[in-house]
Amino acid sequence: MSAAQAWSHTTVLLTEAVQALVTQPAGLYVDGTFGRGGHARSVLARLAPTGRLLAFDKDPEAVAAAAQITDARFTICHASFADMPAELAARGISQVQGVLLDLGVSSPQIDNPARGFSFRFDARLDMRMDTTRGETAAEFLERAPARQIEEVIREYGEERFAFQIAKALVARRESGAPVRTTGELSALVARAVKTREPGQDPATRTFQALRIHVNAELEALEQGLAAALALLAPQGRLVVIAFHSLEDRIVKTFIARESRDVPDRRAPFAPAKPMRLKAIARIKPSAEEIAANPRARSAVLRVAERTEVAA
Repeated sequence: MSAAQAWSHTTVLLTEAVQALVTQPAGLYVDGTFGRGGHARSVLARLAPTGRLLAFDKDPEAVAAAAQITDARFTICHASFADMPAELAARGISQVQGVLLDLGVSSPQIDNPARGFSFRFDARLDMRMDTTRGETAAEFLERAPARQIEEVIREYGEERFAFQIAKALVARRESGAPVRTTGELSALVARAVKTREPGQDPATRTFQALRIHVNAELEALEQGLAAALALLAPQGRLVVIAFHSLEDRIVKTFIARESRDVPDRRAPFAPAKPMRLKAIARIKPSAEEIAANPRARSAVLRVAERTEVAA
């Protein structure tokens, strides 16, 4: 099997997401997470000749893959979806008809050993989505105090053995042999974690936590949701696919908060701030999709629509 085949990506909830997103085919849409273009190509197929799609991705390999799309209606930006306002403003765009965020790590990122995302391969412990900037996971573990490492693993990995793992990482570092590869980290976690759910590798939660921290994923998600809301035209759609509870909780809370009238506590007799979103749907993958693509099993798609009321 060639590397291209081994690192292919199956887009999760493809039909459901694109159908929910594209309600005005002549409109302008944003794909905040291009990945390998599964959603983007499907969006372009549904757009009218006058429609447009602006895509974002932090990963230089994803941006390079986007060059294969020659459709004049398509533009790719090497940036985080959190940077949507500045990127769109630079293009003279103030409103869009829809924003799609697929928060999953793409299969080429997981399956390419060189990226350091997976404990299935022994490779340099990198984990950065954007390999052109920022601190790698290995660099973080080499300089962070034990307390910070513990907090990252507990909060972002929901790992009950975070203290033991952090203690072992620091002890190894102080011995003069800091963890620098995925194999070293996986072996260390396996020794520190005494029990684990059936079928789950002991390192799963720790790898998730470090990836989220290195890429500031939850902070970017909060910024991206706020940016999407500010950009959506009335009746525009926000479509988000989350793959773990931390992400989905943020999305669910954001939609719920913006889907109700909010009174101004500083002016109790003033009219409440009107709702800005209307929750439309919560969709899980079908049994058939999960059977064909096991990585889809934890996905949750949430759809909300911008109300007619101005912010």
